[in-house]
Amino acid sequence: MSFAAFLLILLVVTGVVWALDAAWLGRRRAARAKQPWWVEYSVSFFPVILIVFVLRSFLVEPFRIPSGSMIPTLLVGDFILVNKFTYGIRLPVVNAKVLELNAPQRGDVMVFRYPDDPSLDYIKRVVGVPGDRIDYRDKRLSVNGRPVPLKQIEDYLSRERMQYSRRYLETLNAHAHQIMIEDDAPALVPQARAFPHIENCNYNMSGVACTVPPGHYFVMGDNRDNSSDSRVWGFVPDANIVGKAFFIWLNLGELGRFGSFR
Repeated sequence: MSFAAFLLILLVVTGVVWALDAAWLGRRRAARAKQPWWVEYSVSFFPVILIVFVLRSFLVEPFRIPSGSMIPTLLVGDFILVNKFTYGIRLPVVNAKVLELNAPQRGDVMVFRYPDDPSLDYIKRVVGVPGDRIDYRDKRLSVNGRPVPLKQIEDYLSRERMQYSRRYLETLNAHAHQIMIEDDAPALVPQARAFPHIENCNYNMSGVACTVPPGHYFVMGDNRDNSSDSRVWGFVPDANIVGKAFFIWLNLGELGRFGSFR
């Protein structure tokens, strides 16, 4: 059971008890009689659960970075906030969109439900929107036939692996973000598997080229050679979108990591 479903069940149960106590149970109790423990707890926690549920479902949701696929932008252990309404209002648990607002843009860091297992949340960067032609050949990204601007900056030192990787500034939609590329990693996409609309993609020894189908997005990790993403498991359907990541609020390993990011 997902945490959202668990929270919804708690909200319904405590809400029903709160309503019954207000409308019927409270009137039947003798004056100054103590509430049963299950009524007392439900009445006390219902407002708190309601506030948490509304905030988490429609405004912001916390998320913890579980892997290094978004290094150097996001590190393992970063606690981030995800904007739940930027891409439209969705019903909690079922994730059905009820109000259309903005669409994901190239360069956005997006949280979504993993297409192969919707119980898992993934985070990647949007590099292709519906209708785009995405080419990732010889570790260079092109969108609709135009190479994405890339500028090499100082190398990145991984504290866990104690080795340097080449770091670049990549510019999508006029916004620059950092990516990492390892020279000794092959350009060939490893372990690409069958996925919906795979016929839109062409693989060869130098990489992959895909046309993004309607209602879907092509996403990649900023740690380009250490990310399982749309190159491997395919496109992200609009129905799987959770929200836009925008703020780091805690990392227990690096307490100085705090603030917005691109």
